[in-house]
Amino acid sequence: MSHRRRPDLPPSRTTDRTPNPKLGRGEEGDRKGKISSSWSSRGIASAFFSSERRVWGLSLAFRATNSLLVQTYFNPDEHWQSLEVAHRIVFGYGHLTWEWKRGIRSYLHPLVFALLYKIMAFLRLDTPWFMVKAPRLLQSLFSSFGDLYMYKLSKLLFDEHVARWAFFCQLVNWFMFFCITRTLSNSLETVLTIMGLYYWLSASCSLEDVSTASRKLALFIAALACAIRPTSAITWFYVGMLDLVGLQSRLGFLFLEVIPIGVLVVAVTCLFDRWMYGSWIFVPLNFLKFNFLSSGGDYYGTHKWHWYFTQGFSAMLLTFLPFSIYGIFKSKKWRLSGLIAWVLGVYSMLGHKEFRFVLPVLPIALMFAGYSLAVMSKPDFPDPKRRNKYCNRWPLRVHLAVLFLIMSNVPMALYMSIVHQRGSEDVMFYLSKEAHDGKVKSILFLMPCHSTPYYSTLHHNLPMRFLDCTPSDGKEIPDESDRFLMDPAGFATDMFGNSSSPSHIVLFSSEEGSLREFLISHSFREVRRFFHAHFKVDRDLQASVTVYALADLAVT
Repeated sequence: MSHRRRPDLPPSRTTDRTPNPKLGRGEEGDRKGKISSSWSSRGIASAFFSSERRVWGLSLAFRATNSLLVQTYFNPDEHWQSLEVAHRIVFGYGHLTWEWKRGIRSYLHPLVFALLYKIMAFLRLDTPWFMVKAPRLLQSLFSSFGDLYMYKLSKLLFDEHVARWAFFCQLVNWFMFFCITRTLSNSLETVLTIMGLYYWLSASCSLEDVSTASRKLALFIAALACAIRPTSAITWFYVGMLDLVGLQSRLGFLFLEVIPIGVLVVAVTCLFDRWMYGSWIFVPLNFLKFNFLSSGGDYYGTHKWHWYFTQGFSAMLLTFLPFSIYGIFKSKKWRLSGLIAWVLGVYSMLGHKEFRFVLPVLPIALMFAGYSLAVMSKPDFPDPKRRNKYCNRWPLRVHLAVLFLIMSNVPMALYMSIVHQRGSEDVMFYLSKEAHDGKVKSILFLMPCHSTPYYSTLHHNLPMRFLDCTPSDGKEIPDESDRFLMDPAGFATDMFGNSSSPSHIVLFSSEEGSLREFLISHSFREVRRFFHAHFKVDRDLQASVTVYALADLAVT
């Protein structure tokens, strides 16, 4: 197959460089029109970033700390669609939500954590603390590679100076800190997307043999991302179609690379799902039918078409937004910035929208913010002698920009990761320790469905019950969660009349007032209360999570 350089890369990249066998590309040279990094080549930063291994080491330490600091509840899928499934695979008990009964989820992602649980069980490390922290520590390992490859991608497209600033943006951004170490399939999808883009674009400036190998590796990573989360195909459709135009042997590319690699990954994924489901299930088709053809996701709420542009993605970038916009227009990397617009545009056509859906393109936007900061950090000295004298000094605007970004993102990251909605996590950690001591017999969660982790955190095989919210055929039919919120006391009375009384009840303070008389009449007493949130999100203020126990089990 003949090789063509991608038009997205600067023409000088193939003529002004000396080949580097390690990366398959040359080092960035001094040339007109490029950001000069000579001023920053001295000092501690240059010495540190001289090795990508050091960059990865810093990222690994940072993300491990990041994972330990994340103590709040964000999205149910973090637990219910990964850890809960993995716990059931390894320990034999755990709840499978309706998605697994309809075959719209692949077991590929949960199996990653199932392997972790298996190792923990073998080493007898499945204690309450490790059951909570170990999965996020594993995800922090994956996330560190995402940071490293974002650095490498920035260095590939621009230069090392931009890569340093992009790395800074990646670590400081509040939403990356808040979300990337969580055990969501979107977090792993984001890491694979950045890795795949790096290998795909590095094929554009490599020798023929290296280019082919790099492109095949990119296709494998892309196929793996799509297997874990089928919506990743939105990203790779854009990338593939644009570059397909520039290839001389399109049929060879499709039939000798894309299809064989895609079929291999799909076949392996189907074998895993056949093993776990017990029958042949083609998850991508079921996922497409439910989420795109039948708009099944709308059952969980909808937003206006422009939400990602005006609220969702803008909130994720927060104060990095103006820097990203400036970097997009200044760098003129329209194909890459077009990927952001494409992903946001496609997801905007769906009624149900969530922040995490567009997480894979957040690092790209932060890379452009890094480019913006790199431009701003150029010394304002036209005289070469003065520029060399002050080469290690940043202009005042850069100091102010860095201070502004840190002050606006770090407090937000820490508050959302440590404070906001932490009651859901704290209550399950408490119940896990109580169950370990034999003080819990059964638990009823009188709160909206999936408001807390479940067996994957409790890690004790005892009866538990939560309010079901499985989508019904008729949208006008309220589920258990909706019926409870409409009449908490009436719903609880009917439930107790049809089942035995649990030893513990967990509920939010927003419904506690309506249930107090009911709880007292059934001999329940408050035993613990955990702070949850200072402000409401989509329901009444759920200020705290309360645990009630039968009087003979309650500890004063």
